[in-house]
This record gives sequence, C-alpha cells and structure tokens, in this order.
Amino acid sequence: MKKILITVTAGLCSLLSVAQQLPLKKEAVFQEGEVLQYKLRYGFITAAEATIKVTNSDLKFDNKPTYKLTVDAQTSGTFDIFYKIRDHYDSYIDKTDLLPYFYQENIREASYRREDKARFNQDGKKVVSNRGTFTTPTNQTFDLVSAYYFARSLDMSKIKVGDKFKLNYFLGDEISALEVEYIGKETVKSKLGNIRCLKFSPSIKPGRIFKKDSRLYLWVTDDGNRVPVKAQVEILVGAVTMELKSADGLKYALAKE
Repeated sequence: MKKILITVTAGLCSLLSVAQQLPLKKEAVFQEGEVLQYKLRYGFITAAEATIKVTNSDLKFDNKPTYKLTVDAQTSGTFDIFYKIRDHYDSYIDKTDLLPYFYQENIREASYRREDKARFNQDGKKVVSNRGTFTTPTNQTFDLVSAYYFARSLDMSKIKVGDKFKLNYFLGDEISALEVEYIGKETVKSKLGNIRCLKFSPSIKPGRIFKKDSRLYLWVTDDGNRVPVKAQVEILVGAVTMELKSADGLKYALAKE
C-alpha cells in the first residue's frame, strides 16, 4: 500500500514536467485557505484518505514570504487494522515563483517511523537533507508536495496531445525523474459532478505491484484551478483509484458540465 500511495502521489505531481516548456501563469491558481480531500480506493473499498491544504506562513526564507503546504494521509477501514498509516508532510514555497525552500515529513506506517527534512538551494542546484547533500540537474527541483502546487499554476494553453515531458523531484535520498504524456480532454464523473478535465499518463516502473503494461492516468480540471480530480492505475490484482472527495476555498469555479 505504501508503494501505491507514493506512485499515485508522484502521478498527481507529474504535471510539473511541462515546466520545461510552459511558463507559469501570472499568478498562482490556488490561494490561502484552499482545502482538498481525496480518497484512495482499492476496487470498491476505501483504503486511505488524504487532506491537502494551503495556509499563510510566518516563516521567511531568504527574506521572502512563503505559503505552507500541508498533507495528511491515513489508512481507513480494514486497511487501517492491518497496516496503519499516519503520514504528515509540510512544504514551504515562495509566494511568487512557487519554488520550495524547505520540506519535512513525519512518516508513521505500522511499526515503521521516519522523520526527514530537506532544504532546497535552487540557485546552487542542490538539496541538503538529513540524509546528505544531493546535486540537482536543474534549478527547479521539487518535493512531491510543492510539485503538486507548482504544476497546477503552469500555463498549459499550448500543450498538444502526445506531448511528453520529464520532471525532477527529491524523495527520500535521491533525485528522481518521471516522464508524462498528455492524452487529451475527457469529462470525469465525480462526487462533485461531471467535470471537464485534461488527461495525462505519467510513467511507472513494472514490479511486484504493477503489471508490465500498467499505465497510470491522471485527470486535472480544465479550468483555472487545475485541481487533480482522479488518478487510476492497474495493479497485479485489481486497480487503485484516487478521487477528489471535496474542494473548499477554490480560487475559481470548477469546470462542471
């Protein structure tokens, strides 16, 4: 379950890849007070839930104001009995260019415990964490949380079906790359209604969980918010789906039909 959560989360962040060719919009598409709730389903069973929110931060880095991005994820129902997860993530990002300054995570998964911290030096192309110092290939490297928000604020007006891009993000003790393909537009039926979306397919690595031909799909609202509405991937037995459960404090109206 842990690997599935990481893979789907990486997929939700994968829109960052278009940063290589598409510029940011004039201002962020999210705002202070936005709260998004997701649920992760294995088949028809809700296995986990996550809450993602934006708050104003009193902390300044390089004398610049920041947003605090927070993610809380936990297992639910039967999954909570057999493998309890209580994960917490914080990312502090620049209010203008949305690049991360500082990231920390508090992982509680069954008997496993871990606390990691990382400081991003974009100009120096490095990440300094409690696990060491890592050199980055670009001056736009993200943790998974900051990538999620940065990607949403990209100008995707010129993206074409079949376009493929790559991203770089820091996770654990390495800088990883992910390729993503733009599939096209689709309407997704959700708890919040029928929503017009942009569809993407981030790359995944086959292994003990995923089939050789498995593909991860991600649907993002085709409106000013660019909120991920749904993510889905097939595994060896069945499929895992992440769905938007609620959205409060959005800056723009959802693209409902």
